[in-house]
Amino acid sequence: MNMTFEGKTVVVSGAAIGFGRAIAEYFVRAGAHVYGCDVQADRLAELAGVGVTTAVVDLCDREAGAAWIRDVETRAGGAIDILINNAGGVAGHAHQPIEDVTDAAWDRVIDINLGSTFALSRAAAPSMKRRGSGVIVNISSGAALQASLTGVQAYCAAKHAVLGLTRQLAHELGPHGIRVNAVAPGFVRTNDATERQWDAMGAAKQAALLEGIALRRLGTPEDIANVTAFLASDLAGMVNGQIISVDGGR
Repeated sequence: MNMTFEGKTVVVSGAAIGFGRAIAEYFVRAGAHVYGCDVQADRLAELAGVGVTTAVVDLCDREAGAAWIRDVETRAGGAIDILINNAGGVAGHAHQPIEDVTDAAWDRVIDINLGSTFALSRAAAPSMKRRGSGVIVNISSGAALQASLTGVQAYCAAKHAVLGLTRQLAHELGPHGIRVNAVAPGFVRTNDATERQWDAMGAAKQAALLEGIALRRLGTPEDIANVTAFLASDLAGMVNGQIISVDGGR
């Protein structure tokens, strides 16, 4: 058993920046055929230069997500080997009192985090089942296990739900040779949103956050990519229905 992905078909949602970009680049280096989607066309185009086959897809449109999976299967000539459900985030929203949260704001965050994970998994599962093998790794969050630092209620609820979906699909798909696991990153500075959140903390809260991490450092996108690759590999062949926290020991 090893960490080779030579010739494997790997699909990564939300691939343009942050975790998704680091994950896509990892699998390219490991010899996989990598397909990535995002709504950020300009940043996504940069990935094409490193060997990722890209597509601009708004995963809040579940049919568009399913169509993308079908297109990847056609290009690959069969089932996807590894699906990484990474698309997510707070969709530009900041904390508001619950009474001020609109339906539209709630739905957008739920759709991009939970809805996309559901839609892509639903689309990829039939071919994986027919083949009798496959791996799904869902990028959740520390907010799946406790209150979210973002304060965004929909984000915390969605990430808890992604964990529930992970466990349920692991039981449903396991008999077909398909493993489903999740990664729960701690706070990582990956994009404009997390930079704003970090800056808003101020020096005292930043220091307190670091003090609460046993390793006394923030994680990196590469840290998340490494654990994701482990879960996707043969080394994790008996790991199913689990969530691995990558937070430095909070």
